[in-house]
Amino acid sequence: MIFDRIKPLDAILEHAQTSTLRRDLGAWQLVMLGVGAIVGTGIFVLTAEAAQKAGPGMMVSFVIAACLCAVTALCYAELAAMVPVSGSAYTYAYAVLGELVAWMVGWALILEYAIAASAVCVGWSKYAVGLLRNGFGIEIPAVLTHGWFDGGWINLPAVLIGALMTALLVRGTKESVTFNAVLVVVKLIALVVFAALTLPAIEATNFEPFAPLGTPGIIGAAASIVFAYVGFDAVSTAAEETRNPQRNLPIGLIGALAICTLLYLVVAAGVIGAYGVDPVRDASGIALAPGSAALTARCASLAATDALPLACSGEALAHVLRAIGHLGAGNLLGLAVFIALPSVILTLIYGQTRIFFAMSRDGLLPAALNKVHPRFQTPHVVTLVTGFAVVLGAAFFPVGQLADISNSGTLFAFLVVSLAVMLLRRREPDRKRPFRTPLVWLVGPASVVGCVVLFFYLPISAQLVFPAWGAIGLAVYLWFGRRRSPLRR
Repeated sequence: MIFDRIKPLDAILEHAQTSTLRRDLGAWQLVMLGVGAIVGTGIFVLTAEAAQKAGPGMMVSFVIAACLCAVTALCYAELAAMVPVSGSAYTYAYAVLGELVAWMVGWALILEYAIAASAVCVGWSKYAVGLLRNGFGIEIPAVLTHGWFDGGWINLPAVLIGALMTALLVRGTKESVTFNAVLVVVKLIALVVFAALTLPAIEATNFEPFAPLGTPGIIGAAASIVFAYVGFDAVSTAAEETRNPQRNLPIGLIGALAICTLLYLVVAAGVIGAYGVDPVRDASGIALAPGSAALTARCASLAATDALPLACSGEALAHVLRAIGHLGAGNLLGLAVFIALPSVILTLIYGQTRIFFAMSRDGLLPAALNKVHPRFQTPHVVTLVTGFAVVLGAAFFPVGQLADISNSGTLFAFLVVSLAVMLLRRREPDRKRPFRTPLVWLVGPASVVGCVVLFFYLPISAQLVFPAWGAIGLAVYLWFGRRRSPLRR
């Protein structure tokens, strides 16, 4: 039942030859695609949540999350170079672990990509609202900037940006990636300016105590910070639209991850050293949980003070610059995020549509999703469906909750890819591998163990959402996908 339908790699590669998607993307565009997906809400917004969990120890959290993503990226690179086909972890699982596991991975990737895109929409909304308030004196009613589950009615700015990015992706892949590259440059300049202004203001005392909530706090923050690296595997979803994918995909994956890790550590050092990141505590001295009602109430009581804790800020980096005397630079950084953060939304929606595209082509989703626009040569139907789901999540849920739910799906996909690499090494050792994961019997198990550990450090709500979501996916597969799959014959 579980492993009875495995799609041979040769069949997958042969099917990909019939693709109508254009191969427009080179190594540099893939690196920019990866950086565009990675550098976003995780560093610009969720830095505050990491600070609440780990204090200055969040620098170690960034390293832990980066190490996990690095070993997983090496596994992705081997499979992506061997199987340069749309679908990412879904396609790899189909070839190694069978149709049911592949379906569950594809279903989990909805949490990784679509929910992550919703989270970034909400993160962008926070900076947009802050920019309008601090830069132009325009105050938008809170009921229109907070979702139903975040104390408001609907997050209107998040809805608008999600809809705009969906429309852009329908217009065309090459144009979208070119637009993405421009926004990535803006985003990187903003982070470099932030580092240049905060690093000279570092005070060593702000790093003490380094781990106010101990090791559990650091690992818990790492589990959340994984979201800051989500998106590097979006590079692999562009396989069918990549020139010379055997060479360019590994460069795109590893290059994007290396650039972003260095940036994150420098920015985290600036945040901690220049401003300080002590966790917000209740009257008895216990640190409050990020996203909790108690933390929101405590932050409201501290809003009038000059030293608002970082965990209370929805626009963490801009808040730090304003607090250390760079009001204009803080507003400019907010403007840069306002302009550039949509590139992350664009890339995540892009990745999700390509996974749906592959699942539809395999018969596990309705064939209508596989249609390509006659003029733009993009999978427009699935792009519109994905965009609607992204907008729906962004409209009603808070950013932290969306990010943690996204991480649960991400860690599952990472785990399956790591297992697939090791199984394929045993099953087909002689198959050509344009890129080979170094020390695979160390790298693969390290990725598997890391994914399991961080999953159990996610909030309990995120842990519970994943099996519930998986049960729904299993029901859909048994009702539709298994009966319609070509492998049934």
